[in-house]
Amino acid sequence: MSEKENFLTIKENGDHEIIIKKSKFIASLARTNNPDEAEAFIKEISKKYHDATHNTYAYTIGLNDDKVKASDNGEPSGTAGIPELKALQLMNLKNVTVVVTRYFGGIKLGAGGLIRAYSNSVTKAVEAIGVVKRVLQQEIIFSVAYPRFDEVQHFLSENDIFVANTEYGVDIKISVFLDEKDVDDFKDKIINLLSGKVEFQNGEKRYNEIPIKDNNFHEQ
Repeated sequence: MSEKENFLTIKENGDHEIIIKKSKFIASLARTNNPDEAEAFIKEISKKYHDATHNTYAYTIGLNDDKVKASDNGEPSGTAGIPELKALQLMNLKNVTVVVTRYFGGIKLGAGGLIRAYSNSVTKAVEAIGVVKRVLQQEIIFSVAYPRFDEVQHFLSENDIFVANTEYGVDIKISVFLDEKDVDDFKDKIINLLSGKVEFQNGEKRYNEIPIKDNNFHEQ
């Protein structure tokens, strides 16, 4: 598993509105896994706000920004779509499409003002919606006897390990998800905790979502 397979994206689809010098800017964001989904979202939002002055947009698809596109939709060249795309990229977001709708308020902003307005509308919308880190993890399944469950549960809680499932039968079967690089260390610690009386099974690999709380996306 490569660390590059872990990536940041928005927590959920949503929108956020700001007013700058009487112009209304509405940033609508969606998770999109391919250009077709991105184009469909752009079309949907442009139809929703068909009476707007402009519906500008940008998207980035793929873990290495493999597919990107930006449109100023009638604003001066380079003042809307590209600043929106750069805002997404500065926050290290992947597989996201943004449409920023503008209702002109009568006061011209100038090229610099437009760039700041479109960029800020994206950044503030992302901060309002939230960001998650999608992490490719391995499921590990093991069983413990009832008398040992409390100490295992305490260990899992103390180490912030994601417990996916707990089944109560003859023993207690626990399913956890871990980054692959942490699997061997986890097994060693559980073996030590239970004095070697434990067997492990590998389950599925899947992406799990971890909330990013401090908006410090550059460190992720």
